[in-house]
Amino acid sequence: MTNGFIVSGTDTEIGKTVFSAMLTLALKGVYWKPIQSGLEELSDTETVRRMTGLSLGHFLPEAYRLNTPASPHYSAELDDVEIDVSRLDPAKLEPEIANAPMIIEGAGGLLVPITRELLTIDLFKSWNMPVILCARTSLGTINHSLLSVEALKARDMEIAGIVFIGDENPDNERTITEFAGVTNLGRLPRLPELDAKNLRETFNNHFKLGEFGAFL
Repeated sequence: MTNGFIVSGTDTEIGKTVFSAMLTLALKGVYWKPIQSGLEELSDTETVRRMTGLSLGHFLPEAYRLNTPASPHYSAELDDVEIDVSRLDPAKLEPEIANAPMIIEGAGGLLVPITRELLTIDLFKSWNMPVILCARTSLGTINHSLLSVEALKARDMEIAGIVFIGDENPDNERTITEFAGVTNLGRLPRLPELDAKNLRETFNNHFKLGEFGAFL
């Protein structure tokens, strides 16, 4: 079992990259985005490095960098690339920083296909790591969040908890965590600036380090 967390979301463009940056900074971890789909702008790895200001030793290179911002299976087909799942095994990686927890950010949601035969959630299952689910606070989040938790529980996967992202919505947060029976790890609000100072302050104000440390 690799030491660290899988960070996934209930949807794409949900804010899990910002949360991953914050958690990597808080835990002095090593960030890994196994598959980057879409290279027109900064990659998620480049974005996290810019936000955190951490040195290169805190980052692992992507196994695949695909051009089109689409599901990995389709983006790979457009690039005429065959994804070799054996390259997507964190246990085979050797981070420069020994014993640092690995923060692995998935692409999109849990049921996004990696290949025509493999879903993201089933790849995660093979890693045997706790999952942090990032969920919106806005309308529609209850359905998406509970379905995602159901999928994780159906595969008997360890859920560290849910991180809510967006404006405060106490009833949505309460409803999801009570029905899902999982821990509310905290809420990541909208930040005026995405830099190391704001990420550290937000983590200290909205999260408890011990709730993450319990899984490491």
